[in-house]
Amino acid sequence: QVHLAEFGGGSVQAGGSLRLSCTVSGRILDLSVTGWYRQAPGKQREMVARLTVGERIDYADSVKGRFTISRDNEKNTLYLQMNMLKPEDTAVYYCAADPNGTHRWNAWGQGTQVIVSS
Repeated sequence: QVHLAEFGGGSVQAGGSLRLSCTVSGRILDLSVTGWYRQAPGKQREMVARLTVGERIDYADSVKGRFTISRDNEKNTLYLQMNMLKPEDTAVYYCAADPNGTHRWNAWGQGTQVIVSS
């Protein structure tokens, strides 16, 4: 079973940047799809960005042009670079994996809090 652990959350002012990291217990290339989700207070969890083993990338419309997902295969680490942060980006961010590419996101990290103040 794959284990995921996020790092890099924190508090930042609007317009600032943060980079989240997610370490994978095994080989990240063994996971068909990895990605980032977030959940704001009182809202449903939503997909932020996802990256397939074949390098296909999808972003939520709300973060396009501001967030960048990437992967370091040697370090088995997934990243989310977040620029031009807005207060509405405040949420708990989760790293997740769909190991077999079947839309079953069955591996999750513990989450890391991101707070953006205006």
